[in-house]
Amino acid sequence: MEEQNCTEQWTGKERRREVVDRRLGLDRRRGPGRRRSDDRKAAEEGHLSDEQFEFLMAIDEYKRKNAKHFPTWTEVLEVIRELGYRKVAEPQPLEPFKKEEEKNHVVK
Repeated sequence: MEEQNCTEQWTGKERRREVVDRRLGLDRRRGPGRRRSDDRKAAEEGHLSDEQFEFLMAIDEYKRKNAKHFPTWTEVLEVIRELGYRKVAEPQPLEPFKKEEEKNHVVK
């Protein structure tokens, strides 16, 4: 009986050549041509303001204490209130989100 080489029998594609190289920072879930916004990228890379970091830590603590992966918006509002935020001004119309640098930048 003659032994055959297993690689010769296999006719499928080699999976290792199709795997996205994680060292390149590519994420298959985003799909081709979809990029993160600068704000999203900065947040994912750990560049958060102290206020943002405090909020994220409060949400994380809430999720751990209540065994919830996804708090409802009502629960998020509860966390915000526990952080000490209160409504002190009249409601304003919502505007598109702008980075802090853009808000403080004055055009002459």
